[in-house]
Formats: sequence, C-alpha cells, structure tokens
Amino acid sequence: MASITTWKLLLAVMAVLGFWASLAAARTAPDASMIQRHQKWMVENGRVYKDDAEKAMRFNIFKENVDYIESFNEAAARPYKLAVNKFADLRNDEFQASRNGYRMGSLPKSSSSKVSSFRYENVSAAPASIDWRKKGAVTAVKDQGQCGCCWAFSAVAATEGINQLTTGKLVSLSEQQLVDCDTTQDQGCNGGLMDDAFQYIISNKGLTTESNYPYQGVDGTCNSKKESSDAAKITGYEDVPANSESALLKAVVNQPVSVAIDASGSDFQFYSSGVFTGECGTELDHGVTAVGYGATSDGTKYWLVKNSWGASWGDEGYIMMQRDVGAAEGLCGIAMAASYPTA
Repeated sequence: MASITTWKLLLAVMAVLGFWASLAAARTAPDASMIQRHQKWMVENGRVYKDDAEKAMRFNIFKENVDYIESFNEAAARPYKLAVNKFADLRNDEFQASRNGYRMGSLPKSSSSKVSSFRYENVSAAPASIDWRKKGAVTAVKDQGQCGCCWAFSAVAATEGINQLTTGKLVSLSEQQLVDCDTTQDQGCNGGLMDDAFQYIISNKGLTTESNYPYQGVDGTCNSKKESSDAAKITGYEDVPANSESALLKAVVNQPVSVAIDASGSDFQFYSSGVFTGECGTELDHGVTAVGYGATSDGTKYWLVKNSWGASWGDEGYIMMQRDVGAAEGLCGIAMAASYPTA
C-alpha cells in the first residue's frame, strides 16, 4: 500500500497536470469557437474548399479578418461599422483582383464622341437630399460575382436611371451584353470604363434587357441576335467636371451618375453600415453609381452609392460615403471621373 506521502505526491502531480490541461483548453477554446464559426459561415455562404490544406489556409485568413473586424468595431466610436460578410475568407489583394475592374490606366482611350459641355452647370437650387431609389429610377442591387466587370454594372445602372426618367419605365438592362459584345475598348471580366460602355450603347443603338441576355459572370461570345434586341437607348454621355463635388451634386440632382472610386481597402471590403469615412486613396479601381445624397441627423454629409457586390454586402448593397470632405477629388476619388448618359 502506498504511503501517505506517496499519495500526496500523486495528488500534487495530478493537480499540476490538471492545471496545464485546463490552461491548454483555455488557449484552444477560442480557436475551437472560431473553427465552428468558420464552419457555419461556410454553410451560410456555400463555400467548399478543394482539400484540407486550402481549408486550413482559408480558416487562417477568416480568423485574421474576423479579429480585425471585431477590433475595429470595439474601438473608439466611428461613424461606420464593419461586418463579417461573404468576402471574409479572402485576403484583401484577392478581393481586389476579383471584384474591382475599373481600368483607367491600362486601357486605350476611346475616340469618344461625347459632348464636352456640362448640361447641369447652371443648376442653382438643389434639395437637401435626393434618393433615386424612392423615385423609381434604380433597379434592385445586382452581383457581379468574381468577374471584374464593375464598369458594366455602373454604366448599366446609370442607363437604367436615364431610361426610367425619359420613358417612365424601370427596366433591368443587360450587363452581360456589355461583357460579351463591348470588346473594342473594354475587356469584359478584365476591366473597362463606363464612358466606353456608354459609347458602345450609342453605337449599338441601344441595350437589351437582363432577362433577354442574362448575366453569367464570365466572358462569353457576343450573341448578335440578342444584342440587336434593344430595350433602352441613349443619345450621348457627358463627363462631370473633374475634382468638383459641387459639380457632381448638380449631376446627381438630375439623374443617377456613374462614378469611379478607390475601393481597395479592407474597410471597404467589410463595410456594413453608417457613413464611410475610412482611409482610401485616389487610385481609381472600381466603378459604382451615385444614386443620391443626404446628411445624417448629426449633420454628416454623404453620397448614396449603389454597388454591385450583392445585397448581402454593405447596407443592403449600398454604401454611404462621406461628402464634402475638403479634398477636391472627394473621398476615395469619387469626384475624379464621374459621367452620365443622356437621352
């Protein structure tokens, strides 16, 4: 029979082992919780990985992104919030490569026949706010998927707007037609410019409906029969005078406007709500559509911007971006390269 001293020793050893086991469990509990969270997120977003190695890699990215989002939201009060969304297992560079496709610096400039004047120059009285959604000139938020054709979605949204304003009918138009058929200057999923898309619509004498030429999210061969079935026409397009938020406001008072922005930051990737005031540059890489403007109850001015990353991103597919920031180019360069179709 073991002596009392031996039992005491065994009990002491067991206590030490229990302590280290509890410590190890405490250390691994957060990871275990994060693993469960990642598994749930995968199910909710239909994400499947090819093997365990990819799953482990994506889990680590997911964890880093979640940690960043939660630490951001727990920090000092900010006017906007971030959220874990469907892009949470992507590095920021991967996200940019697949979702941002505005290519001003890499595409040849078209021999544009756009009107050089600015028809809204003399607009003097502007309402305190405007929301073209409430006026029936904005279709539901769409999702470009992993095709870098934001330029097409921006141009189509602006065209849908002016078509509704001139005909009284809101018709969802085809981005895929632009991806497949507008290839003289633009490059489908590899990027393009809204002005060149407008030029194509003019040359083609119109754009067909989304239902007739549905979005596929990949580069395809132009369907000439569908291409010729026009549902909306524009007669021209104009550029908003660059680096002037006041000029941009004059345009948005009158119709939805295509704008280019720098959407490269992680805060943009995970934006959820509030007025975005995040740090961003002026390296324009994403085409979106300004569909209104306004101010919050505390007086913070914003642009209401329609994106093309689906309704689960941002504030049901939209973002409010700070307006009148002082810099001539506007926040994220929103006032640098705005344009709109005419009809």
